[in-house]
Amino acid sequence: MNEYIQAIEDAASIVLIGHMRPDGDCIGSTLGMCNYILDNYPEKQVDVYLGAFDECFEFLTGMDHVHHAVQEGKTYDLCLALDCASYDRFGEFTVYYDTAKVKVVIDHHASNPGFGDLCLVKPEASAACEAIYELLEHDKIHAGCAEALYLGIVHDTGVFKHSNTTKNTMQVAGELIALGANPTKVIDGTFYSKSFKQNHILGEALINSYLAENEKVVITCLRKSVFDQYEASSVDVDGVVDQIRVTRGIEVAIFYYEFEPDHYKFSLRSNEYVDVSKIALHFGGGGHVRAAGFDLTGGQSETLDAVLEEIRKYL
Repeated sequence: MNEYIQAIEDAASIVLIGHMRPDGDCIGSTLGMCNYILDNYPEKQVDVYLGAFDECFEFLTGMDHVHHAVQEGKTYDLCLALDCASYDRFGEFTVYYDTAKVKVVIDHHASNPGFGDLCLVKPEASAACEAIYELLEHDKIHAGCAEALYLGIVHDTGVFKHSNTTKNTMQVAGELIALGANPTKVIDGTFYSKSFKQNHILGEALINSYLAENEKVVITCLRKSVFDQYEASSVDVDGVVDQIRVTRGIEVAIFYYEFEPDHYKFSLRSNEYVDVSKIALHFGGGGHVRAAGFDLTGGQSETLDAVLEEIRKYL
């Protein structure tokens, strides 16, 4: 038995948290681990705390253990912090990490400095879900856990097409399918499926896109007025940056949106040689070689100019 499973066995109450604005890997890793614990240690109290996410994920087993707001006064024996590259990315759920008796971090972001009482960072893993799978006792993984972990891998690899997809990734995905994950439900239902509102917002982003830096960079921005017009949230822009990334001939895709007046969330993607994680780190964010993000405060033009200045160093 490894020390991570031992920490679970030693705890009576367990909280699972991830990063702000959770993506598929964050949702999959927390729900996958939640299901594993509940399947094998049903006597334990288990809660998951995550920010808002798209309703397409709600079919996952264990969703009744997910909370989207802090419950005052609750503390836990063990906090499992999954798919989160740094302490400051827990958002309002930092309180559960701070008050837990034991803190465990499992991640795959190369920018993770290492924190917690136990910490496993596997940058060679395509997703936190891949790293988690290798920690678990495989004969104790049931279908609900397998499907959540498979979902996380699907999302962080772009359905197995990003450069982080390895032979091991494909082997793990195959084993999760054998354990009960449904590829059609996961891929069509959560990766390709879009609401009518999301299609409209994607359309706005595509219309506003333009090329820069000798046509090596594609850029698009959505102002807060667009979110207000469609009554949209950050959940509704998932996939925008990946759509513009496939523009022929470009190396870097920049999608940024105004989530509050003069506060912008930047998402970067690259295709071949630019390490966008270095750019994100420069601005206090993090991520992977081909996919990273960060927040900036300031005017629209000045924040973009700062990002482009940094990108030029790598082009």
